[in-house]
Amino acid sequence: MKITKPRLALIGGILCISIFPILVKLKLAPGLISAFYRMAFALLLLLPYVLITKNFKLPKTKYILLSALCGLLFASDVAVWNIAIQDSSATQASLLTNLSPVWVGIGSFFFLKSKPATNFWIGTVVSLFGMVTLVGFSFFLELNFNQAFLFAVLSGILYSIYLLVSKNVLSHVDVLSFMTINLIASSIYLGILCYALNEPFTGFSDTGWFVLVLQAVMCQLCAWLSISYATQHMRATRVSLSLLSQAVITSILAWLFLEEQITLQMVFGGIILLFGIRITFYDKTISLKKLFTKN
Repeated sequence: MKITKPRLALIGGILCISIFPILVKLKLAPGLISAFYRMAFALLLLLPYVLITKNFKLPKTKYILLSALCGLLFASDVAVWNIAIQDSSATQASLLTNLSPVWVGIGSFFFLKSKPATNFWIGTVVSLFGMVTLVGFSFFLELNFNQAFLFAVLSGILYSIYLLVSKNVLSHVDVLSFMTINLIASSIYLGILCYALNEPFTGFSDTGWFVLVLQAVMCQLCAWLSISYATQHMRATRVSLSLLSQAVITSILAWLFLEEQITLQMVFGGIILLFGIRITFYDKTISLKKLFTKN
């Protein structure tokens, strides 16, 4: 598989967002306010840069509105996912959120000119099987169909809509301008929401503030500038499925920093998951008919 700049950017973005569930699970700030500061701090860092370097280019009104819509979608996704992680297990929230490739594939089929290839659907099935193996089959017997469950599913749906809309916008708007408008919209939206719900804007520990800034720099700026660049140059279906690999990296980080156990089954599941992602990058279309037909 040829390593191109978009693919390198995607890998870098995945590495940056993989630490996010670990930081949220520390519960050093409420889920909603954590989402607000992730966007607001990222905006405070990005806005001076694009203005000083004159890298901000105001797009047409249509794409300003669509970029702002992406901000609302992404902010809503992060907010409900934060709540889902804090109100349930990080495993349950991550698994349900990572159903997004299925929604992206369905959305691409109906709304994008570039239809999902056969390899995407095969890779999706293999990757989801790997995800199930990674978390353990017994896990599904313990699923709680509560608010956290619904929020995690909603997060995946919002995330898939965000990817589909941003794919369209990024074909007309450069990444830095898109991210700037995106962050302005998401920061204002989350700020109003937190204020209306009486979320605490202050009173966090020094460690809590450090984690909030780390989320903004690593999980928002570095990660989503990279992923947006990848989305601009790659199929949305490939990007969404590749993001599943964060589950493998998150498991390793949880083992390193939270002393969570890694079993042989998890390793096996991770290998299957990554193999499924690799299938989607295979250039030649895989024929199921040839696979199951004797020569």
